Amino acid sequence: MHSKKFAVFGTGFWAQFQLAAWNEVDGAECVALYNRTLSKAEALGNRFGISRVYDDPNELLSNEQLDFVDIITDVDSHEQLVDLSARYVKSVICQKPMAPRLAQCEHMVENCESLGVKLLIHENWRWQTPIRKLKAAIDSGVIGEPYRARVTMTTSFPVFDNQPFLKTLDEFILTDIGSHIFDTVRYLFGDADSLFCTTQRIHTDIRGEDVATVILTMKNGMTVVCEMAYAGTPKEFDRFPETYITVEGGLGTAELKPDYVIATTTTTGTLSKRFPPPVYRWADPAYALVHASIVDCNRDLLAGINNLKTAETNAADNLKSMKLVFASYESARNARSVVL
Repeated sequence: MHSKKFAVFGTGFWAQFQLAAWNEVDGAECVALYNRTLSKAEALGNRFGISRVYDDPNELLSNEQLDFVDIITDVDSHEQLVDLSARYVKSVICQKPMAPRLAQCEHMVENCESLGVKLLIHENWRWQTPIRKLKAAIDSGVIGEPYRARVTMTTSFPVFDNQPFLKTLDEFILTDIGSHIFDTVRYLFGDADSLFCTTQRIHTDIRGEDVATVILTMKNGMTVVCEMAYAGTPKEFDRFPETYITVEGGLGTAELKPDYVIATTTTTGTLSKRFPPPVYRWADPAYALVHASIVDCNRDLLAGINNLKTAETNAADNLKSMKLVFASYESARNARSVVL
């Protein structure tokens, strides 16, 4: 099977790590870059040995012979770039969140389906090593049938320092972290029937919400509480960007604890084991857990492009996670539960 040639759209903060992660995956070669500021594309191209750079996406797509594109631009440009790319290539990867409005997400999915184009979403959170191991522990049956879970991603990490544009978003944490958390919940426990959400703004210099609490009632009868915060409040166990998860079952409890430790407690006692992620020399130590997960996510997306399997985070599936994001905003606005 020949190596798939692709282009990256967007050369900002995350693109450097996305490209580095692609270099860890056999069978894919980035041959061109697009950024609306050409000098930024040139700078990233120089770092990664990519000579063909563009500041016009139409020109790139017209000139290059590509198998797929990887869109890593701001969310407001996703719909336009996906629609454009779908006219030229048979597979499109789009960064999460899919789009800023549910109708746009639905249009992107429907348009690509009508053109016979695979639309895949780069949703890497579920690919974190400890989360995959927690799923395996739950599925083993050691704690019995799960009935309640708590998923927590709260941190004092100064996220606005690296990505100051996040301050200007009208909707922040539910789209930024919520899209990750909801996808992880669905990966672990399936789909939800209803939800109730509250939001708060703790930082005074931002437009959107930086705290959200969501209670999900799952189709399998579980209750899942999702806690998210970029409030900046100091925390004793603040190991950004780790997610802490507690799952209660009929026979015991499984916990994803700080430092990648999974502890399962049953009548026979507690068994704890650490499951750290792979270490890559290019990963930013502050984001190492997330950066490692990009590699496995990319590998799964490429397998989907190559028709070896259905990629886990295909757009039709990710649309279900995005519906939870927008239903959460509806719930918070109206102070009521939303039936899905």
